[in-house]
Amino acid sequence: MYGIDIYNSKNRHITIGTNKEKKFSLDIYQVSTHEPLKELLNKFRAGQFSTTLTNKKKTKFIENAEKDRPAFAIGEEPLGKIKGHDIELYLDVEIPYPPMLRRPPYPASPETRKKIEKHINELLNMDVIQKIGQNEIVEITTPVLITWHDGKSRLCGDLRALNNYTKADRYPIPRIPHSLDKLAKAKYITKMDCMKGFDQNGVKPNSMKLLIIICHMGI
Repeated sequence: MYGIDIYNSKNRHITIGTNKEKKFSLDIYQVSTHEPLKELLNKFRAGQFSTTLTNKKKTKFIENAEKDRPAFAIGEEPLGKIKGHDIELYLDVEIPYPPMLRRPPYPASPETRKKIEKHINELLNMDVIQKIGQNEIVEITTPVLITWHDGKSRLCGDLRALNNYTKADRYPIPRIPHSLDKLAKAKYITKMDCMKGFDQNGVKPNSMKLLIIICHMGI
């Protein structure tokens, strides 16, 4: 007769017969039947799958995503960059620029300063922004501010002054109904939210000097 003694016991033991003095240590191991799936899900833990998908289909999707692992940024990893579509800005004024384009940083509370520092350091670590060199000439500065969405803070540049002097770019944005029509015969539809999507847009070197931000940490 064998039994497992777990009541009022810090450890787990197996007993033989009814003799409680004869105890043998029992090691507990956790066994998962889907270790590959679990490991990959941990890497893509933010993903949400349809409840109608089987584990086999989920695993297949994640394995395909794993093949293109460099395309996914997790945490503070460097972001990717959209190739061949660098942004170029054109102003309708020339140097010397109007004083309105050289703006000081906004006053910020201690709590807001902490949020700004957090976001700035994160963007530096992800190679999205870079510090201005000591001898670099700065003609335009845009202050930053903190906005809130769904309880989360966001760092935004107040580009309203720059917009007043920027030439409009008439780009034909695709209409949503046209995009949906192209999905009519799709077998699977996957929706992916770009991490810091706007920060993955490249900027041409001659336009970088127009997008310099300023805060209590400097420029």
